[in-house]
Amino acid sequence: MPNRAALPWRPYPPLTDAERIARARAFSTSMQSRRSCRAFSEEPVPREVIEAALAAAGSAPNGANRQPWHFCVVSSPEAKCAIRIAAEEEERAFYDGRAGSEWLEALVPLGTGSDKPYLETAAWLIVVFAQRRGGPDPDNLKQNYYVTESVGLACGLLIATLHQAGVATLVHTPNPMRFLNRVCRRPDNEKPLMIIVAGHPGADAVIPAHAVEKKSLEQIASWL
Repeated sequence: MPNRAALPWRPYPPLTDAERIARARAFSTSMQSRRSCRAFSEEPVPREVIEAALAAAGSAPNGANRQPWHFCVVSSPEAKCAIRIAAEEEERAFYDGRAGSEWLEALVPLGTGSDKPYLETAAWLIVVFAQRRGGPDPDNLKQNYYVTESVGLACGLLIATLHQAGVATLVHTPNPMRFLNRVCRRPDNEKPLMIIVAGHPGADAVIPAHAVEKKSLEQIASWL
């Protein structure tokens, strides 16, 4: 095999097992307090916070290091309004029957509906695109690999970083959402996967009791 440039592994800072356990438990406890927010205020969030969260997302493991993601960060009132109008149109069709009775029944405890005012009031909308093909030359794009998995990992790091910074988030997935390519001026080879709404919770923000019900460790994990 040909020689490839390599860098030495940078070891983590020395820790005792007790310190590792404490760190893992502290982070777990913090993340367990994360909840989806559906009522945002207009209070601003510094751009530097979003930039740091995006940098964390960009460090995610991904297929062949192709980094098959693009994050369109929206703050202009005009763009947010356009996204809300198009999203609510799809949401009305969804709640009017497109989703099917079983799906709609599953949403009842969360109290969601077709109105999405937070798409305009939240400080930031981060529209996440998955790049099926990519590369520096737009006329010679190459195949990307494990695209959905890679982008999902990046979004997890993005949301975790925002939570650690005290920023409320919500993942919104209108379906279909191709209108986001038009609003965000992104090419057809990119598939919009989600909108991550980020900002400060509004005074009327509440958490559905159903959302606090989480499966136990025994239900989500097995040990071999």
